[in-house]
Amino acid sequence: MLLKQLVITDFKLRYKGSALGYVWSLLRPLALFAILYVVFVYFLKIGSTIPHYAVYLLLGVVMWSYFVEVTTNGLSAIVGKGDLMRKLAFPRYVVVLAGSLSALINLGINLVVVAIFMVINGVPFEWRTLLIIPFIVELFVFALGIAFLLSALYVRFRDINYIWEVVLQAGFYATPILYPIDLVLKVTPWIAQLMILNPVAQIIQDARYFVVTPNALTLGSLYSQHQYFYVIPLLITLIFIVLGAMYFRKRSPSFAEEI
Repeated sequence: MLLKQLVITDFKLRYKGSALGYVWSLLRPLALFAILYVVFVYFLKIGSTIPHYAVYLLLGVVMWSYFVEVTTNGLSAIVGKGDLMRKLAFPRYVVVLAGSLSALINLGINLVVVAIFMVINGVPFEWRTLLIIPFIVELFVFALGIAFLLSALYVRFRDINYIWEVVLQAGFYATPILYPIDLVLKVTPWIAQLMILNPVAQIIQDARYFVVTPNALTLGSLYSQHQYFYVIPLLITLIFIVLGAMYFRKRSPSFAEEI
């Protein structure tokens, strides 16, 4: 019951006082997509070899935006609820989990927009489209693990906020969101193989493969003779959720005193 109420409250407060309200959950990724599409397609001529590149790009932007939202909101979740924690006794993890579930609602709304773009661009809806679900679950778990870790660290080390901003900025360009990973593969194959081991990159490319086009390169494509490499992103995800939860649990008893 508490979790449900926190999710609803978090979602409502996020856009309280804004003229457009919940519409911003759609406008932010769409605005970024529009800018990137014009620059990369019409000026840099990137993506011409990718079928349905508009949907391909939009899906990547939406999934990356979800990862950013979960981790950045999670980072300040505990500090932002300091007054509530000093007044009430409840499991501290609920605060971070509520923010992650609230972001999941935004992701669902944005995926509806992706579906509309699929219709406009003539991308067929097939049974394989539903295979995006396990990748959303993987992304949720990975982002939640990082959110637990960041939220606990931020209570004691406020510099974490600035460090994470830099990490996200670097990660945005190091993840094949703007550009097809094919371009990296042609120049330096080993870098492309290294990039795809990043769970976010692996998730986005697999989602594109099943939803948009089978031409999208995946971890399986880059390691065709070593399929067991798929274990690496899953292992990284598992490590982050376990370490994040353990560190959060260890630090949570002292949150109210340190905030």
